[in-house]
Amino acid sequence: MPDIQDKDAAPAILVGVDLGLPHFDAELEELGELARTAGLEPVGRITAKRKAPDAALFVGKGKADEIKALATELGATEVLFDQALSPGQQRNLERHLGLPVNDRTLLILEIFAQRARSHEGKLQVELARLQYLSTRLVRRWSHLERQRGGIGARGGPGETQIELDRRMIGDAIKRTKDRLDKVKKQRTTQRRQRDRQGAFNISLVGYTNAGKSTLFNALVKAQAYAANQLFATLDTTTRRLYLDDVEGVKAGRSVSLSDTVGFIRDLPHGLIDAFQATLQEAADADLLLHVVDAANPHHPEQIEEVQRVLHEIGAAEVPQVLVFNKTDALQAAPRQRSDVFELEGAPVRRLFVSSRTADGLPDLRRELAERASSERTPQPGAQLHEEPA
Repeated sequence: MPDIQDKDAAPAILVGVDLGLPHFDAELEELGELARTAGLEPVGRITAKRKAPDAALFVGKGKADEIKALATELGATEVLFDQALSPGQQRNLERHLGLPVNDRTLLILEIFAQRARSHEGKLQVELARLQYLSTRLVRRWSHLERQRGGIGARGGPGETQIELDRRMIGDAIKRTKDRLDKVKKQRTTQRRQRDRQGAFNISLVGYTNAGKSTLFNALVKAQAYAANQLFATLDTTTRRLYLDDVEGVKAGRSVSLSDTVGFIRDLPHGLIDAFQATLQEAADADLLLHVVDAANPHHPEQIEEVQRVLHEIGAAEVPQVLVFNKTDALQAAPRQRSDVFELEGAPVRRLFVSSRTADGLPDLRRELAERASSERTPQPGAQLHEEPA
């Protein structure tokens, strides 16, 4: 079924293949949001059901012909797959369809490249992009099969262009990793400084577009970029949050609050590896505020995906508080402000808030004050520095 097209965006066909996995997005809603975020406009959607991907065309020849016919009918200039394609499948599909074909992984990489602002963020995205590109050298360029060699030629005798390009990308990956290692050491030094000062460290984590940055701004009165879109911000920002004494709780101290990059289903492993320095903020935290979009009907699956990534980065054992955000968007308001939620078989405190209207934020501040007051206290005279990444 055709979508309403934005005249300023390149038209794209969305393709999803149901392989029997529980998280299949039959409406391709999230892929459509990713496409719009990357500057494309979905004009048509096609789904297929298979027991396993076709080795050559992923969807099989019959479905590939259907995609080609729809793309021609709707004037699409690109085809986007909701699953990761192998280099061979991508190359074969482009030849069959006569159009550029990209997968979910490249789409997320493109968005990250557009959104990265800090030096660290740009390095992380560049590393992930190079790692992805290193597997795609045989994708489109037949000239890479030509050999080069002889007197005055670059490379050894008979060295092919593809070998040269692969070596150049390998060198670029090494340089980028070296630069990121320096950034990682700087972050480690900053965290050690906060530890010496006795800072209680809190990190916001959650699925992309759950409202983490809006909640961060509401708590610390900052101006971090926040928007109703996927991956609105990629760069970790750390600020000081002062927690007043509240009834029955003696806090009266500053804590460190960090806003981190959002997670998403099938987040490319290259990005998780590349963003290790940033995601380490979550692994080293004393408390995680796991922000959930309460108005999203798929929030149970999103919670599971966040937990999967937390396990992958070594942050699964950090204590959590679930913050069900965007209650103002619910048709019926929650009957209570807090309760206990079972997360991976363990009881976890859950609070209901609206970052936009500030409803429930006093209860969240009280929860943070209780957590901070039960932990270590800062050393006399210690100052907590603000650290925008």
